[in-house]
Amino acid sequence: MSSYSSEHLNIKEWAEEDRPREKLLLKGKAALSDAELLGILIASGIQKLTAVDIAKLILQSVNGDLNQLARLTVKELAKFKGIGEAKAITIVSALELGRRRKEAETPKRPRITSSNDAYQVLKPYMLDLAHEEFWVILLNRANQVIRCQCISSGGVAGTVADPKLIFKLALENLASAMILSHNHPSGNTAPSQADKDLTKKMVEAGKFLDMPVLDHLIFTDKTYLSFADEGILS
Repeated sequence: MSSYSSEHLNIKEWAEEDRPREKLLLKGKAALSDAELLGILIASGIQKLTAVDIAKLILQSVNGDLNQLARLTVKELAKFKGIGEAKAITIVSALELGRRRKEAETPKRPRITSSNDAYQVLKPYMLDLAHEEFWVILLNRANQVIRCQCISSGGVAGTVADPKLIFKLALENLASAMILSHNHPSGNTAPSQADKDLTKKMVEAGKFLDMPVLDHLIFTDKTYLSFADEGILS
């Protein structure tokens, strides 16, 4: 790599082989590494470190996992050398656009026939959350999604779901059935006793109101647990 004497290095000042913008134009976006794409967002480096070098350091901190990168806040990104608040905001904004693209690609009224179908429907809403949220999928008689709704949002340790609020929402939307879900930011899919108790209460209320609870998913970024699949729904 070339040596640099200036304190701040612009992409245009890099050696030809080090210019990710030019590489994108010449070879296409797929030819760029994650570090090069992130380097374009960072735009300029500092003494002895190019924007791509800084990008590599950031990616190393999350073991190259873009899902973990998407969890970093503006303050956390700004702690890296060469990343101020403005650059951190640019990175967070770009990753949020990527998340919204996933959401936009989700079918508007998908039909759920398995726990994996439900997991895929919930991904755009629950992926990359650093805190717990409780969601409900409302379904019509054909098991098509009417609406996905966040019921409550809590801290890292847990969140509380009110059965009365959930069934009120289901009745207002003329739902015929529902699927419950909450995430575990820790990545652990094991249900707590509170998870089991709430599920049992919801299933019993659903039977009384002729509004069956078909499943309860414990969501993590990489996998999930289905109460129905495990035979612990009631």
